[in-house]
Amino acid sequence: MLSAILLALLLSFLAGMSTTIGALIAFFIKNPTYKILSFALGFSAGVMINVSFVELLVKSTNEIGFSHANLAFFLGIAVIFVIDYLIPHEYIAEKAEVKDPKLMRTGTLTAIGMAIHNFPEGFATFAGSLYSIEVGILLAIAIAIHNIPEGISVSIPIFYATGDKQKAFLYSSASGIFEPIGALTGAAFLSPFITNYLTSLVLAFVAGIMVYISFDELLPAAHKYGKEHIVTIGVIAGMAVMILSLVVPR
Repeated sequence: MLSAILLALLLSFLAGMSTTIGALIAFFIKNPTYKILSFALGFSAGVMINVSFVELLVKSTNEIGFSHANLAFFLGIAVIFVIDYLIPHEYIAEKAEVKDPKLMRTGTLTAIGMAIHNFPEGFATFAGSLYSIEVGILLAIAIAIHNIPEGISVSIPIFYATGDKQKAFLYSSASGIFEPIGALTGAAFLSPFITNYLTSLVLAFVAGIMVYISFDELLPAAHKYGKEHIVTIGVIAGMAVMILSLVVPR
């Protein structure tokens, strides 16, 4: 059990720290291929939607019944909706002139918003990993992909406010570190009280969080970066990979 918890925490850490990849892209790639990013975001949404409805919610329903599972599912949606409503954030940051002080506030608020949104995502990765390491790995990859544009959105305003690449990189890293913090909170909360009923509730709750993230964040951002057909192909590819991961014997 301890090794499973440590592995779940590691996956959450790696997913969260992928914001630093976005920072590196912002600094060193002048003309990123947004079609690829659009496909990747669609892929992430496909993985999350599929695992939520085909695996997590089904498993929860089978264990604790339709009513309890769906109550937890919509509670997960409600919690992430409240967080998103109170602390909205944007993925896409436009470039401006170097050392524009007005952008410092933009970058700082974006970093805070990302950090708070990353907290439940870390919890989701942790819970999914405890349920199945295959599911956990795919969730970590999906969340890592969607954290890349978050890193761009944090680093660009900070860099163009200060002209300091190191400071911009640190802000991006700081926003991502809240993902493993969310996982640690999940470990502290779940481990002492773990039961089949609680695990099933958490799975449905996490499914709700991921469905909301997919429809409210990933798909709109993907459509901003590329054409609809590219996004759709990405979604289908993500669903197909998720299905294949479930078909392969564990």
